[in-house]
Amino acid sequence: MEAPVVPPVKETKAQKSERLKLAKNPWDAWEEVRQFAREGRDSVLPEWAGLYFKWWGIYTQGDGVGATGGVGGEGKATEYFMMRIGLPNGILNSPQLRVIADLTKQYARNLADITTRQNIQLHWLTIDALPKVVDALTAVGLSPKGACGDVVRNVTGCPLAGIDGHELIDASPLAVEIAHKLTANPDFYNLPRKFKISVTGCPLWCTYPEINDLALTAIKRVVDGQEEIGYTLRVGGGLSTEPHLAVRIPAFIRQDQAYAAVHAAAEVFREQQELRENRTRARIKYLFMRHGWTAESFLEAIEAKLGYRLDPSPVSEDVVPDDIYRDHIGVAPQKQIGLSSVGASVLRGRISGEQLHRLAELAEKYGNGELRTTIMQNILIANVPHAKTADLVVALNGMGLQVDVSSFWRGAIACTGTEFCKLAIAETKSFSKWLVSEMEERLPAFDQQIKLHVTGCTNSCGQHWIADIGLEGKKLKKDGKTVDAFYFCVGGAVGRFARTARPLGYRAAADDVPDAIERLLRGYLAARQPEEDLRAYFARMDDDSLRTHLAGTVVEPVDRDAPPVGAGRHAPGE
Repeated sequence: MEAPVVPPVKETKAQKSERLKLAKNPWDAWEEVRQFAREGRDSVLPEWAGLYFKWWGIYTQGDGVGATGGVGGEGKATEYFMMRIGLPNGILNSPQLRVIADLTKQYARNLADITTRQNIQLHWLTIDALPKVVDALTAVGLSPKGACGDVVRNVTGCPLAGIDGHELIDASPLAVEIAHKLTANPDFYNLPRKFKISVTGCPLWCTYPEINDLALTAIKRVVDGQEEIGYTLRVGGGLSTEPHLAVRIPAFIRQDQAYAAVHAAAEVFREQQELRENRTRARIKYLFMRHGWTAESFLEAIEAKLGYRLDPSPVSEDVVPDDIYRDHIGVAPQKQIGLSSVGASVLRGRISGEQLHRLAELAEKYGNGELRTTIMQNILIANVPHAKTADLVVALNGMGLQVDVSSFWRGAIACTGTEFCKLAIAETKSFSKWLVSEMEERLPAFDQQIKLHVTGCTNSCGQHWIADIGLEGKKLKKDGKTVDAFYFCVGGAVGRFARTARPLGYRAAADDVPDAIERLLRGYLAARQPEEDLRAYFARMDDDSLRTHLAGTVVEPVDRDAPPVGAGRHAPGE
């Protein structure tokens, strides 16, 4: 008698990902991509298109419609690819930038984006271009490895590291060391999910340690009358569909212990098998959110890996910055006598090949060829003699990279949106540019810092959860047509009063967003108390009042749309 045929068990997406990761380390298989390039787009295997490419900083590019043009919360892929170029601590030089500019013009339709993890992102790459781009980057010491995938992502750091007179320590060597030792390290090619690390000696915490998976921030202590600078550690920050602010680990980490502590934390994350069961709940933050971990238990796990105890450090030793601008734009004197940095605000991070070439030229003409990208999607030129800063500002302003900008321009962030992303629901880049121009025209004298973040879906790649005004992409019906729309969240902050933004129960078609924001901000200007900033005002006001300002009348709250199926699963967000 024949044995009964047992139908194959359908794999979950997590099970499929884990099986494929165990089968191959994509960093060891680049020759397969060279073969795809020779044979054409149709030769690309599904496991490469859907997973392995990410280890090389590559995603398949969407068709411009986003998630609504596909099924299961993911839109259709085209023949083109997106690639991120990793820049540890945001550091690059003019020769490297010229190569990126050339690649942008030759292969990426003259379009590049600076991202919220200090990367530079290219689009419109064809399969035959991928090896050429990687070879060109490798030749100048750059790589896309680890810019995506279930790995240590680009390690971010203060763009003024080593030149800011206010920093507690130059942490950029540590950031670069972590990047070089953990990124593309075969021991860490298979983590449960992405692992974002930031390292900073900046007192402004400009790397947003509050929302990183793991973050080191410099801290000062006095022992036997001697001052010592070390680090404190935060773990489990992240946004996406379920935002969570990082947990402070109560330990003082000496400088000579810092890399080992990071390595140990990555090992702890790698070993958590329960995080491999569901892709949407695989980030390290879920140890704290769902699995009962605490700051103390995580410290114990790190110390077990290290083989020694770390010195205690109560939270009272932290000096937490105010929620102020952390973008480092403008002209700032360096600790090197006679030199300044000049930071330019790149609206929504979008930049052309010609602008990249010009930046490389300006960095050499006015500085020493050194540039830094920032997590606010901006770029700065370092080591500029004081006497040359005014001319450099004029040159930057003249090429559309503004040094002196409005609050709306300065605080604008936008994710990739439906233009290229398969998960996005709304277009973001052009919308953000238009929104900023509208607000500048409507409220030209607005005198407050305002973080105005636009994200195309619930995955929060545009970081709307930490914005003063966060806009989350939706769709709704207007005049019988389905149009882009945005759901409003307000009051997000980092720093001393860190909190995630409050959903207000209000949605508006994209065309109506400027009217709503104008009403909201005019309400603030009319009702603010003496010295009350926007964050304090939002904290003081209840949701119903703020929603009434947005709508211009009393309206009932509406629910946020449920996250699309698979949200957070393959989100290309930084």
